[in-house]
Amino acid sequence: MLMRTDPFRDLDRLTQQVFGTPARPVVMPMDAWREGNEFFVELDLPGIDPESLDLDIERNVVTVRASRPQLDQDRAMIAAERTRGVFSRQLFLGENLDTDAIRADYHDGVLRLVIPVAEKAKPRKIEITRHHDERQAINA
Repeated sequence: MLMRTDPFRDLDRLTQQVFGTPARPVVMPMDAWREGNEFFVELDLPGIDPESLDLDIERNVVTVRASRPQLDQDRAMIAAERTRGVFSRQLFLGENLDTDAIRADYHDGVLRLVIPVAEKAKPRKIEITRHHDERQAINA
């Protein structure tokens, strides 16, 4: 199971309401779902140089880091709404996922992670040993 926690979400919302500005302007929108024995996670990272992407896992926590370079200061900007700099997002994975077999692909501005369910977490059949009653007749 994929667990999503963000202990600062409520604080960020309060800050945005009070001050009218986002406390954390960098966003990595994410979709996550399960198909059969695999979990899929897609993160939107448009305009990111694939060489700037970094993906780490430690103790069932996946950290995604990316960067978008700053623009030249010589430009007279008309609008600058795209976030620049380094940003990251952490995903907390359940124990039932095989973190050694995660696959990642970046295509068309979307980073896709494929996380298989661990073998130990998959449903399986348990063999039942049957003992046959071996009674013998006594002849007198």
